[in-house]
Amino acid sequence: MKILAATQKPFAEAAVQKIKEISGQNGFEFALLEKYSGREELLEAVKDADALIVRSDKVTREVLDAAKNLKIVVRAGAGYDNIDLQAATEKGVVVMNTPGQNSNAVAELALGLMVYAARGFYNGKPGTELKGKTLGIHAYGHVGKLVAKIAKDGFGMIVSAFDPFIPEEAILADGVKAVKSVEELYSQNQYVSLHIPATEQTKNSINYSLLSRMPKGATLLNTARKEVINEADIERILAEREDFKYVSDIAPDNAESLKEKFPGRVYFTPKKMGAQTAEANINAGIAAVNQIVKYFAEGDVTFQVNK
Repeated sequence: MKILAATQKPFAEAAVQKIKEISGQNGFEFALLEKYSGREELLEAVKDADALIVRSDKVTREVLDAAKNLKIVVRAGAGYDNIDLQAATEKGVVVMNTPGQNSNAVAELALGLMVYAARGFYNGKPGTELKGKTLGIHAYGHVGKLVAKIAKDGFGMIVSAFDPFIPEEAILADGVKAVKSVEELYSQNQYVSLHIPATEQTKNSINYSLLSRMPKGATLLNTARKEVINEADIERILAEREDFKYVSDIAPDNAESLKEKFPGRVYFTPKKMGAQTAEANINAGIAAVNQIVKYFAEGDVTFQVNK
């Protein structure tokens, strides 16, 4: 059987070597497609693959149609909106992600962006400190939990969280206040850090109604997905409130307009940076191949996302 790692943004060399090694040790053939230029290369490469490892690569219905032998796709990372889950399910292909492997990298980036914003993007003028400031965590999963811990223990911030899927007791056990509604979260916090996935329920959900509730000196941080932001509404709140800042590692479609209209109050990294560390790159790749091995050996579907 054949495992294909198809990544336009390559894994670190150490990750590739480890994936290849684990594949061979477990009787799999390993193939690598990196920096491919277009759809045709990917369609050709997947034809005889039994398992596919991707990063942000699009696994569309067309790709799944071409991959006649495919039984499992693993997204090396947490988000999986780049994979057509419905098409995969129809074809009996298991889709997994690797939750937690990139979490520390994303959490550190979120805190780095927070410091950057608080200090005026290092413009030479006086900024503010994070100590004693309020931080709301929107979604208390792997990343949100780490952001809360670093902010609370490392920076002395006052942290609260909203997540309807996490028991209140679990949030409280971490010394974090559990709020009962998303409106309460935004109303009570000077900083809000987004960690929600892009789903039909969350797309465009970060809107004017929520953002206008944030107190004076508000900063919204987004290391999740750009689709969750209502871009017209973020522009509206920035126009109305000179105290409002927005920083993200995924630029919105109206990024150039925002940077032109609101200099010194918005910042976007050149590309999505959350998982862009050597450690996260290696961890996610190794987790992906190990999940494939366990799936074929034991039928393990612990991290399946298209159940």
